[in-house]
Amino acid sequence: MIAWTIYLTLAGALLALLLPRILARWVALVATAGGFGLGLAALFAQHTDFAHFTTIVRVPWVPALGMNYHLAADGISLTMTLVTGLTALAAVLFSWKVENRPNEFFFWLLLVVAGSYGVFLSADLFLFFVFYELVIVPKYFLIAIWGSTNKEYGAMKLTLYSFLGGALVFIGILVAYVTAGTLDLLQLTQFQFAPQLQAWAFPVLFLGFAVLGGIWPFHTWAPTGHVAAPTAGSMLLAGIVMKLGAYGALRVALNLFPLGFQMWSKWIAVLAVIGIVYAAAVALRQNDLKFVIGYSSVSHMGFVLLGLATANVLGVSGAVLQMFSHGVIGALLFALAGAVYYRTHTRNLNDLSLMGLSRTMPFITFAFVVASAASMGIPGFSGFAAEITILIGAWKTFPLAVGITGLGMVLVAAFTLRALKKSFFGDQTGGRVRQETRVPNGAATLAEKLGASLLICATLAVGLYPKLLLDRIMPAVETMRFLHR
Repeated sequence: MIAWTIYLTLAGALLALLLPRILARWVALVATAGGFGLGLAALFAQHTDFAHFTTIVRVPWVPALGMNYHLAADGISLTMTLVTGLTALAAVLFSWKVENRPNEFFFWLLLVVAGSYGVFLSADLFLFFVFYELVIVPKYFLIAIWGSTNKEYGAMKLTLYSFLGGALVFIGILVAYVTAGTLDLLQLTQFQFAPQLQAWAFPVLFLGFAVLGGIWPFHTWAPTGHVAAPTAGSMLLAGIVMKLGAYGALRVALNLFPLGFQMWSKWIAVLAVIGIVYAAAVALRQNDLKFVIGYSSVSHMGFVLLGLATANVLGVSGAVLQMFSHGVIGALLFALAGAVYYRTHTRNLNDLSLMGLSRTMPFITFAFVVASAASMGIPGFSGFAAEITILIGAWKTFPLAVGITGLGMVLVAAFTLRALKKSFFGDQTGGRVRQETRVPNGAATLAEKLGASLLICATLAVGLYPKLLLDRIMPAVETMRFLHR
């Protein structure tokens, strides 16, 4: 049934475009709720083989070129489909008041979601690439039409970076196909590519995916795109789209070219650590709330890349858990930032600090406090479980990186607390806010409360009991051929 996440979402996209505008949001809600439900059922179904990338559907597509419509799933892909459904459902709830061309808005939103499901379930490289590229066009329209600050520039920059990464991915896929004579991922992972080929093919393929994963120094599209995107667009970028790059690096680049990965793993760790510290330092200097969260996303994705670079079970499992965790927490932070902007028409921290929003927006303040704690890696939230797993894995391989990463974690706490204080608790003099602005419609809507509660419950559930996901992720990681044995 997990394959129906793709079909249900695509059908929802078409219906949202064709039905009367008043029904578009309801169609989107049903489609995303259905996808989330299917993902949840598949991940927690009994007798599921989480360890092996097991075929779900295999139908000849272009037999002359050996292309098949081939879908498969294991514990990693099922975890990613779950966070996709969860983020998409919350994004629809936080977009309930969209009045500008809602049919097209929800059409493009659902196409991003459908393409993401396809990427996480594809077991044919060409099919994988089709779904991977399918996500790019809807992202452009979501930002260019419904975005805000420098939306045309942000949309174009994100698209150009995505196409650049996609071109490198295509080169890597072409090399693998010409050499091995197949596009089947299950067969390719058993093929022995020559070390000389892996030495240059791996960095090409990995970098193509890592651009979308926000690797330093090719990360600048992410904060710009986040700031320009509408609330749902930012939620999808942080919660799903950046994970496509990290997932592709894990599933395809590392697994197809393990010898090439061994040659370059130290450099991946170096870039990951730089990204963690650099992005956190830049976030500390930002005055736009969305820029703060955007650079925070880059910093947190650095942990994913560091976990992958460790090439051991703990580090890589932590990386997958961090993909889920940051998908939930990043989406929640962007959702709340959008709710603040909708009511105040500003994201400038200096302006927000004069408004005393904690008094006029109590639920949004509470949710932002929880999201900030989760983002800082406070125990009890998924961020802590993911990051501690990565760091323990990294200690075995790159102990120096763990020490430097500690500086990044301090900076994460610093910019998060600064943004929280300025946004909601004001610039206080003598314990009093200098000016309190009455924000109209300050109370959160029912849809916003439901969306925020879903994401908060997810980060708490995984934080308090990470075994829920790790028992499904680790068996799949243990079968990866690039691990240090």
